[in-house]
Amino acid sequence: MIVFASGAYQSMAAAIGKTSERALGKFRTARFENGEMHVEVQTSPLNEHCLILGSIAPPDEQLVSVLLLAHTLKKEGARRVIAAFPYLAYARHDKDKPGESLAAAWAGALIQASGIDQLITVDVHSERAKALFQVPVISLSPAELFAEVLRGHSLRDATIVAPDGGAIGRCQAVKVAAGLADDQIPYFEKHRTPTGITHSGPLGEVGRRVVMVDDILDTGGTLLSACEKLRAAGVGDISIMVTHGLFTGERWKALWRLGVKRIFCTDSVPLPAGLDADRIVRLPLAPLLEFTLRGLA
Repeated sequence: MIVFASGAYQSMAAAIGKTSERALGKFRTARFENGEMHVEVQTSPLNEHCLILGSIAPPDEQLVSVLLLAHTLKKEGARRVIAAFPYLAYARHDKDKPGESLAAAWAGALIQASGIDQLITVDVHSERAKALFQVPVISLSPAELFAEVLRGHSLRDATIVAPDGGAIGRCQAVKVAAGLADDQIPYFEKHRTPTGITHSGPLGEVGRRVVMVDDILDTGGTLLSACEKLRAAGVGDISIMVTHGLFTGERWKALWRLGVKRIFCTDSVPLPAGLDADRIVRLPLAPLLEFTLRGLA
């Protein structure tokens, strides 16, 4: 298998190649003078299985370049093209609302039309989103990575809490991976209002130390509202585990004053510059991806 990685994922590709001796493919993305993009593949994919490691997240140039690369690999005779998008952008756009775009289905159609045969991601947002992507999707769980954090940071005695009902399954998976009792997960009921997100709860008993588990930290609205409730309930020590740390804007930084000690996230997306590296702990996905790729070989 030849691995073709976009710029931000070169180090992850190198880690995968080091453990498996997979070949790293070379390609070049450029623009004509009129602004139109083109791709030149410099490693022949003829009759090869190819892996594209990258992202379709904004800026939109990433989506176009990755899909144009996939189309070029197929045109040049690749036997199979697998895309590994650790963070699957547009997956949250999975609700069919009248008059609004259904971007998960749109992105899935583009992926399929570009010649991608299979998609690997980490912790896809929902089963509905997974179904809307029109190629077979393997969604990897980060539960074992988070379980290692519980063991390595003396957090096994903390209460695992879900910020909403949709995160309960993720919390249960982490507890099972850590060898903890799979008992009831305290959670919040989330309500969307015209002015933002509010929570009621927590429903269930929580201790003085809490670990909240979720899939995405974007602007932080959900986690901020839940942390405010935890502080009101007397919780003084909060850790957050999220699969995808997007860290959009400035609002999420208020988590630090609400008792959050550390945020653990995978390296599924590049971190914005200037973040507090001491309190944001990155968990590498390369071993998880490599294990999965061995099963596909």
